[in-house]
Amino acid sequence: MAELPRAGASASGTLLRLAQLTKRFGAHTAVEGVSLDLTAGEFMCLLGPSGCGKSTLLRLVAGFEAPSSGSISLDGRDLAGLPPHRRPVNMMFQSYALFPHMSVAGNVAYGLKGLGLSRSAVGERVGRLLRLVRLDAFAERRPDRLSGGQRQRVALARALAREPRVLLLDEPLGALDRSLREETQGELRALQRRLATTFVVVTHDPAEAMTLADRIGVMDRGRLVQVGPAADLYERPVSRFVAGLLGDVNLIEGRVGPDTGGASRTVETALGPIRALPPSVALSPDAGVVVAIRPERIALAQGPEAGREEELAGTITETTFLGERIRRQVRMRDGSLLRVSTPAGGTSWEAGTPVRLGFPPEAAVILPA
Repeated sequence: MAELPRAGASASGTLLRLAQLTKRFGAHTAVEGVSLDLTAGEFMCLLGPSGCGKSTLLRLVAGFEAPSSGSISLDGRDLAGLPPHRRPVNMMFQSYALFPHMSVAGNVAYGLKGLGLSRSAVGERVGRLLRLVRLDAFAERRPDRLSGGQRQRVALARALAREPRVLLLDEPLGALDRSLREETQGELRALQRRLATTFVVVTHDPAEAMTLADRIGVMDRGRLVQVGPAADLYERPVSRFVAGLLGDVNLIEGRVGPDTGGASRTVETALGPIRALPPSVALSPDAGVVVAIRPERIALAQGPEAGREEELAGTITETTFLGERIRRQVRMRDGSLLRVSTPAGGTSWEAGTPVRLGFPPEAAVILPA
């Protein structure tokens, strides 16, 4: 089969399309019915816990696994039957898989084997890539003489050597310590913007996904359950799973009241009625639901009784200083606990202080129970 042409995105703006992609290993379904469109130059993160199918999805796109059903197309051309080395796609593995007996330059040049480039052309491309990842001064070093972050950048340069249309990265920062990981996140994002190459990164770290991605695709048990910009997923999750995965969240159980029009709906809870944004799916009256509210969206005021209808009364049980913010745990009248996060430097309330908790309806979202 001939190589795919290095053309731009299709007329629809879609570069890579996954359509109802499914992969089964015997009785186990690792990926189920995943459909996703990616545009040229997009940075996409696949986020989810271990075993949710995100790495298998990457291997399907790379050609290391064949789908049980569904299709993968690039520029409108079906990739079925095309082996990994013939696809305009490359994959960087979590282990980096550098050759210990080769220099940095040799490792990067290895990615160019089979392209028929002259020795001078290989040298020019290797030099350009090493300058791009700021390793040109380390060209003759062996991998065992590099730091973890430097080895990561060598692996990245090698993955980019063949100028892939789509670069797939499987937990690329997983082997780095926290401070280096945060530093490298910025470098990776800046590099992707400079190259305008489509990146697809797999991670289990929500903070990393929100730092890197134009869009995040959340996976759960083989399914793609929500896709969108980080802010949309954080503020308007479609399920308890997504809400909990993207950060700390309070979940208040209740039953939805009748739809009286307007942007918000009322939920009857043990704490009293709460107005919140409705879910993305239709709910029947009196259906069991939860109200999801982020700790930083709750405002605190001192006082034993709720002063307004939308306020809830409670008592502070614990205060934790976290640098720029203070996290408080508040026991509500039904015995449940809510978490509140406020900027440091405000009122110093100790355990036992009665408080009122308030938030606007647009700060909370109703989710199916």
